[in-house]
Amino acid sequence: MPTETHATPAATAPRTEREPSAMSRTAPRASRRAHRSVGEMSYRLLAGSILTVFVVFFVLPVVWLLLAATKTDQQLVHDHPLSFGSFGALADNWHSLTAFQDGAILQWLGNSALYAVVSLVITLCVSVPAGYALAMTEFRGRKTLLVTTLVVMLMPTATLVVPLFLEVNAAHLIGTMWSIVLPYSFYPFGVYLTYIYFTTAVPKDLLAAARMDGCSEFGVFRHIALPLATPVIALVGFFSFVANWTNYFLPYVMLPQDDQMPVQVGVGNLLSSVPQFNPTAGSLAIERPQLALATLVAITPVLVVFLFAQRFLVSGMLAGATKE
Repeated sequence: MPTETHATPAATAPRTEREPSAMSRTAPRASRRAHRSVGEMSYRLLAGSILTVFVVFFVLPVVWLLLAATKTDQQLVHDHPLSFGSFGALADNWHSLTAFQDGAILQWLGNSALYAVVSLVITLCVSVPAGYALAMTEFRGRKTLLVTTLVVMLMPTATLVVPLFLEVNAAHLIGTMWSIVLPYSFYPFGVYLTYIYFTTAVPKDLLAAARMDGCSEFGVFRHIALPLATPVIALVGFFSFVANWTNYFLPYVMLPQDDQMPVQVGVGNLLSSVPQFNPTAGSLAIERPQLALATLVAITPVLVVFLFAQRFLVSGMLAGATKE
């Protein structure tokens, strides 16, 4: 029994010594958890604020535009901005839009498709070989040509309109399709993209092996480099199509006749035919819901192309991101 009484204090003494150390370890953990929770709340608050601003300034206008095409002009003014009109009003707006100047909107869409597709074909035929040549061959003036391509790529399009107009006018091409197609056929951004791709993503040893097997330089490009460049070709093609489809200033200057206009310039003319924006519109006036519908029609082809090409676009943007 005495041994048991002596063992009890010995057993309880270490417990009283361990309790302060456990509390000392728990306090910093609780403090770190509190700081972590405060940081997470601050991050969520910041992210929520950014998303809210994005929704207000980017998403809501698009939603309003989609809903505006389903309303009459009176509903657009008096109803809730984000309310849906009716499919009947949408059909009436479409009939009124296609009846404007005997179906001018359809003519403008056809013009835009023609200009964009022809420019796209020439762009691919020029940009891809040019990027390959800059990446795989050494010649005098190569760096100068590359720097010139970068400078032209960074220049705003509006700064080149006047010299392009003088050049096209000297070639007597004003008022023709080629005044729009040719200036956009050389696409500096496409040349730079293909240059980066062939420099980083295509193994040069593979091309050298093909040359050792007797393949000509054109054969190496056509049978080996070109199939490997499918992602970047799709990327260049998409950007070129979007640039040509949304081109406004150059057709506005080069094309004097209404039946030659692309849809972007046509939508600008429709804007001047709305009485609320132009009181002198007269009998050719259209209403604001029809203008909203015309805007949706003008951007639909780009959205369709993006939906079908997004898989190639993602692979093209990631191509060359890593280097073995």
